[in-house]
Amino acid sequence: MRQILFVLIVFSSLDVAEDFITDFEYGQMLYQDPHGASCAACHGETGGGEMIGEYTDRQGRIVALNGPDIRHATLQQIRTSIHTGKGVMPRYFLTDKEIRTIHAYLHQVNAPKTFGISKLFSAQKKNNTTKSAE
Repeated sequence: MRQILFVLIVFSSLDVAEDFITDFEYGQMLYQDPHGASCAACHGETGGGEMIGEYTDRQGRIVALNGPDIRHATLQQIRTSIHTGKGVMPRYFLTDKEIRTIHAYLHQVNAPKTFGISKLFSAQKKNNTTKSAE
């Protein structure tokens, strides 16, 4: 029992809460469900826009209602849209830190992919396959 109490005291004295998820994961969580509403529902999984629905206008034409592409929106554009609402988008009450985290997530998830380990291994595999076919 003393050991458990000791461990609890040690962990409670450390600021470990921030270490449980990364900033990217926090941004993704906020983007997927910021206080009960999903940015992704209208703006798509990575901010590229999504069809929200369709409606019939007064002339009887079917019109698609699309969420805009926000992949390249500035922090100020996102902040303004969240705080004031825009078009059919309602206002949201997010902190500045939450908005900055969502903005950073969008930029990170849409950043050009670098030459990573998985590409290196697939390139090596391709070279080995080519050599064995010769």
